[in-house]
Amino acid sequence: MHKDLLRLMRAERAVRLHLAVTLVAAVLAGLLVLVQAELLAGVLSGRFTAAALGALAAVVGVRALLAWAQGIFAGRTATGVKSALRHRLLARLRELGPGGLAAHRSGELVTLTGRGLDGLDAYLTGYLPSIAVASVVPIAVLVRLFAADLASAVIVLVTLPLIPIFGALVGMTTKAVTERQYLALSRLGGHFLDVVRGLPTLRAFGRARYQAGVIREVAEAHRSATMRTLRVAFLSSLVLELCASLSLALVAVPIGLRLLGGSLDLTTALLVLLLAPEAYLPLRAMGTRFHASMEGVAAADAAFAVLDTEGDARREGAGRAAPPSAGPPEIRLENVTVRYPGREAAALEDVTLTIRPGERVALVGESGGGKSTLLHLLLGFVQPATGRVLVDGADLRELDPAAWRARLAFVAQRPHLFATSVADNIRLGAPEASDEDVRRAAEAAHADFVAALPQGFATVVGERGANLSAGQRQRVALARAFCRPEASVLLLDEPTARLDGRSEAAVVTGTAELARGRTAVIVAHRPAMIDLADRIIRLHAGRVVADTADVEAGSGRQGERVAAGHGEGGGEA
Repeated sequence: MHKDLLRLMRAERAVRLHLAVTLVAAVLAGLLVLVQAELLAGVLSGRFTAAALGALAAVVGVRALLAWAQGIFAGRTATGVKSALRHRLLARLRELGPGGLAAHRSGELVTLTGRGLDGLDAYLTGYLPSIAVASVVPIAVLVRLFAADLASAVIVLVTLPLIPIFGALVGMTTKAVTERQYLALSRLGGHFLDVVRGLPTLRAFGRARYQAGVIREVAEAHRSATMRTLRVAFLSSLVLELCASLSLALVAVPIGLRLLGGSLDLTTALLVLLLAPEAYLPLRAMGTRFHASMEGVAAADAAFAVLDTEGDARREGAGRAAPPSAGPPEIRLENVTVRYPGREAAALEDVTLTIRPGERVALVGESGGGKSTLLHLLLGFVQPATGRVLVDGADLRELDPAAWRARLAFVAQRPHLFATSVADNIRLGAPEASDEDVRRAAEAAHADFVAALPQGFATVVGERGANLSAGQRQRVALARAFCRPEASVLLLDEPTARLDGRSEAAVVTGTAELARGRTAVIVAHRPAMIDLADRIIRLHAGRVVADTADVEAGSGRQGERVAAGHGEGGGEA
């Protein structure tokens, strides 16, 4: 049985209760087979009168009722386990942030939390109850057979272990091919989602047809893996059925010969013939349901790998201390090196710098130089492999992440807007903000376009702000930051990228007001954003290669502008 799933079920009280009812109902229904066989053998042999048929019908009815209860509570168990696992998985993904998720494709995570975990139904509703039945009913049947006919009981005792042995041999192959099949499904889902998201770019560069061919190849790989899994599953069923049939023949043939010879009475013969299949049936059912549940088990392994592996790293990096002060802090990096999993080159390498309280710093350099990584480092999304980040002298790893992030205002290069009202998108980081607070934040961010929307602040925008321009989305993101007046640190990741001149001017003006009285770190390429900074730090290949203060010569400042903006294309509305 899956230890992590069982631990999860024990931790959830409602799931624990539903699972207990499911297992008890399954075992009782299995044990009633003995009573049913006794009554049926007695009626057919004439040992019992026809009145026993009423008792037999009652037993059959009770078994049907128990099977119904088992199905109901097994479904509730599956629903509870999947819900709890999804909540834990989503909570962990939210804690990890962009840095921790860099090693996972978003499409694969979507497949895992959706279609993947749905595969646990077969494990929770079929395999677990069959384990309980297989551990009790064959033993009870053997005990009754030993009491009825020793020779038949010995045959069943010798042949019974053959089913789990052959089932385990085939099961090892099944587990391997099912894991490959689930991996192919994850790859297909992940690649398809990535292609859909990047479809406009693919069409712009004429690569849509090529990606259609790639999806066709990935889908064919998934089809082949699925058919391979089905072949192994059918082989398993054949092996188990053949083994059980031969074992039953070894019991039935001597029973018939002894009955004809007069050495065995009819009641005992019928009882043995009715009970012998029930000794093999739970083990056959367990083997069959094991194969049906392997896809869900593979998904559960993937989910717990995310929870456990990433969770250990998270616990090592998370502390409980509150930030030292509420004002603009001093941020100091001491010999910081950051490495992402699976990448040889360091994203940041031996970086040492100090950002003074209230200072506005611009990070410039080519793409991939480490600017966004430095922001993610300050957000606590990634942890340094070596060195440390100090906030007013306190190690960032020892601070409570929630308390530290409550002091941050972050404006991303591509802010995400949700399919809700403009007001709710603005108050995302401050749910308690009033409507007046939201209006003031929008006014400070120069988001005057909101008044022209059909329902103003109540206008529902599309997912990712589909019905807003890039400049409008950026100003909503700035308004979010203005809606957090308690924030003392401002982090901006190229907020004017892909904007036209008018939108850029509005964002720059809003950013200048937002940065007043705060420690600000701004990733910038455009000269207008660089002009807001007191200091320019240039990064190249993860290292600080230039640190230019505002008091230095204007020619040096202009050179930084040209270097930062070199190669940048025009923005878009």
